[in-house]
Amino acid sequence: MNTLLETVAAANLPHQFELLETSVEALSHSPAVQSLHIRGSLATGTADRLSDVDLIVAVHDPSFASFVQVIDALMTAELGAVLPGWRDTIVARMGGLGYVYLVAYGGKLYQVDLYIVPVSRLDTVLARTAAMPVYLADGATSRPHSHVDWVINSTLERPYTSGELLVEILVLGHMIRKRISRGQRFIAYAEMFALHTAVKNLIKAALAPESLFYGWYQLSEEIGSTPIGRQCLADLERLISGNAVPSGQDLAAALSTALAVAERAAPAILEPLRPAVDAYWHYLEFA
Repeated sequence: MNTLLETVAAANLPHQFELLETSVEALSHSPAVQSLHIRGSLATGTADRLSDVDLIVAVHDPSFASFVQVIDALMTAELGAVLPGWRDTIVARMGGLGYVYLVAYGGKLYQVDLYIVPVSRLDTVLARTAAMPVYLADGATSRPHSHVDWVINSTLERPYTSGELLVEILVLGHMIRKRISRGQRFIAYAEMFALHTAVKNLIKAALAPESLFYGWYQLSEEIGSTPIGRQCLADLERLISGNAVPSGQDLAAALSTALAVAERAAPAILEPLRPAVDAYWHYLEFA
């Protein structure tokens, strides 16, 4: 009877547990990785079928810069990430770098959050978040490396490119869809505003890259002086005039508008991502 119950329980676990196992196997193959810790709902036992896989990846300090450079390729090749990673601006600054990946697994699209931290700062991260160890390399030791500060600070301070902003928009769309499904109206509102801001930032990065104005200031003056700029601002106006708390239909319309803005303002960034965007739409619709 116990075996039967265990079989039934295993069959009904969220697929994220399988994805977690696959993620740990892929990431632990790198000699740069000292340890992996799971945090979030999978660590606390509150996961549902929409939950993220949220991992802390502790990397030996001397290997930190090179690991960050190859993580997109690793996630694509080993785990089937649909898009490049989004450099997470939501996660708290704890001494490392956060990235969000959308991974196709078992016919659905899942969110995998990686917080990549130098081993020398792992204790600081673990003190600030509940986490469980899921991998520890044999004889793992690491010395602090002075280059780590430069890598982290320069990455956090570097402005997003138009291509990175497009990835941010798509990742936020996936997150908002989850909020809508769960009825999390406050978070859906906050993340929809973040999506609008990312579209605005994409327009500025593409059409006014040397802008000296902060945030939403002087958009009409800077962007509205050309026909393309005026069309982009009209799309942005339509976006921000929608429902503050979106429905699924609102979200689909907003994403379509955002992609139209990207194609108009920065077509070169969209072209190489078209297969990824097509896959994204497929999974977003049928996940």
